[in-house]
Parts: sequence; structure tokens; C-alpha cells
Amino acid sequence: LYITGREKDIIIRGGRNISPYELEESVGDLAGIRRGCVAVFGSPDPAGGTERVVVLAETRERDAARHQELKTKINELAIGLIGAPVDDIVLAPPHTVPKTSSGKIRRVAAREYYERGPSAVKPQAVWLQFLRLVAAGVLPQARRAWRVARGMLFAVWAWLLFGVLFLALFLVAALAPGRRTWQFGQLVARWFLRLCAIPVAVRGLENLPRQGPYVVASNHTSYLDGAVLLAILPWEKSAFVAKRELKDSFITRVFLGGLGAQFVERFDVQKSAEHADELAATAREGTTLIVFPEGTMQRATGLMPFRTGAFQTAAQAQIPVVPVALRGVRSVLRDGTWYLRRAPVSVTMSAPVVPEGSDWNAAVRLRDRVRAEILKHCGEPDLALTGP
Repeated sequence: LYITGREKDIIIRGGRNISPYELEESVGDLAGIRRGCVAVFGSPDPAGGTERVVVLAETRERDAARHQELKTKINELAIGLIGAPVDDIVLAPPHTVPKTSSGKIRRVAAREYYERGPSAVKPQAVWLQFLRLVAAGVLPQARRAWRVARGMLFAVWAWLLFGVLFLALFLVAALAPGRRTWQFGQLVARWFLRLCAIPVAVRGLENLPRQGPYVVASNHTSYLDGAVLLAILPWEKSAFVAKRELKDSFITRVFLGGLGAQFVERFDVQKSAEHADELAATAREGTTLIVFPEGTMQRATGLMPFRTGAFQTAAQAQIPVVPVALRGVRSVLRDGTWYLRRAPVSVTMSAPVVPEGSDWNAAVRLRDRVRAEILKHCGEPDLALTGP
């Protein structure tokens, strides 16, 4: 086998494959022809059903006799290299043969120029070449700047909308905590997502138990996770489980308290155990708990290890856990930034997982089963495998 060149550059004439490279180089060495400014290509021949071999070469010569002399020399070279004269020779002014930015011959473009007729090989005016060069550099930058500006305008609009809606929800939470705040919050969350044109696809809503309390366990990817869950989960005496630190702020205390949130300690072992018992008692009384078992979130993509507290509560109360996988919310608002983006969001609710006992081992097994189900649908890597 002999490598002759790229397939798209090969010319087929009379059943023979002709490579243009050697002929181009030889023609470029002729006196009067501009070196590196020769294109040899094939053009369809309707009469013969094959391809014509065409040479497009740049020259500064203007004398007709000199042109005829150059054409004769080109045909002599062609006979020696490809065994036959070429079908057509076009001697064009400088800067006619199209090239890439790196100086390579664009044979397909040269063939298009040839087939469009003599007017195609006339050199363009300098001002037009300059205009095209400027446009080639400015237009991509303008499109990039417009994308950035459009993104910033969307972020400003989204935060202004959020501020207005949150203020209204905060007032309702302060004046009418409980069911009314939840229902109004659900309306606010839905309108926020709709007005921001953030599509939310929900799968498995039928997996939510129709009777009795349960635990909703979701991966934690963004500050907007709660808004997404609030928008889709029905009111069933539900309560978010939040870290105790949020209770120290007046705004989050009133807002989350209006939604019926339960605050738990994460670092004090004794208080954490007491809060787990309180949550179990709350669940037995019929309250559905909404938890983020990762306990926190981060900028990097991936599902972190789960804490066991929520599953210990479910095991003690003997209530099922519904795994909920959020996907795409991290792309809308990533941790560490306030730059909101528009991206599709999906929520997948899996079948409830029932605890197989009430002791610590049962809680651990429940945690692992729920985490495996969320990992299956969240579309993110398992960060527990990358730890020490």
C-alpha cells in the first residue's frame, strides 16, 4: 500500500487516481509562477462521466505570449508526472488561490471558484478583503459578548424576581405560619421557576405514599433544591429538616419556621441524638420529613456520603423513605456563586424504601439502599469512592 494523500483531494480520471501534491509543487517551481500558490483539483466532466484535471496557478505575468509559454511548460510537467496533459489551466492574478489561515491550499474552494466562472478568480478589492477580515474577527467576539450580556441580564432579572417573591413569602411566614405558608410558598416557587423559564420534569410522583408519614431524602446540589422540592411536593403536614445554624439568623428562622422546619444539631453528639429522638416522635405524629442526608453541599459535581441521622429517625419511627434525585439544579445555581443560569431540571422519585428493623444496623442498611437509588438517577459520580 502507498499513501497518496487525503481521499477528498484525490482526482479520478479514466479510472486512475491522481494525487495533486507533486504536480502542484513542480508547477510552483516554474519561473513566473508564485511558489505555494498552485491548486490542482478535479472538476466533474459531464461529457466523459469522469473528472477533469484543472490547474489554478497564480502569476504576475500579464503578457499573453508569456501565459501561453507557461501553459505549455505546465502541460509538459503534467505529461511527465501523471502521463497526460491537464484538461484546463487557469493563470490568475496574485491572492486568487484560496488558503487556510495556516497557508494550506483549499482545493475544494478553488474548485468552486473555477466552476463559478472567470469572475470568480478575479482578486477582491483591498477594502473588501479588509472588511471581511475584520468581520471574521469581530463577529465571534460580538456573539460571545452578547451571550455574556444575555446571561447577566437573566441573572439580574432572576434575582429581582426572587427578591420580590421572597419578601411576600417572608411576610406570610411571619403572619400565618404552617399550612398557608407552605401552600403560598409552593405557589411562589412554581411562579419563580416558570417566570425564569426553568423547565422542571417530575418522574415518579405516584411513588409518594398516600397515607401515613414518610421521609423524603434528596441529594443536595444547590440553594434552589428546597425551592424545587417545595414546588412539587404536596402539603401533607410536611417539614424541612434544617441545620441548627440557620436558626441563628432572624430571616431564615422566620422563613423556615413558617414552613414548619425542624432544626437539628450536626456537631454536638448528645444534642444530635436528642434531636433524632424528637424527629422520630414528630414523624410518629404524622409529619412528613424532608431531609438532605449529605448535610451540606459543594461546588463540585458528585454525590457525597450520607449522614445516618435521618435514616435512624425513619428506622425508629418505622416509616418509609422516598429517595428523590435532583438533576440539573446545580447547573442553575452552583455553590459559591450567585450567578443564576437557565438550565433544565429533573426530579426523580423512586419507590419508598422500608426500614428492616429499628436498630442502628437497620438505619445503616436503609441509608445505603436509599443512597444507591439516588445515585442511580442523579447523573453525578459517587464521591464516596474518591475519599481517603
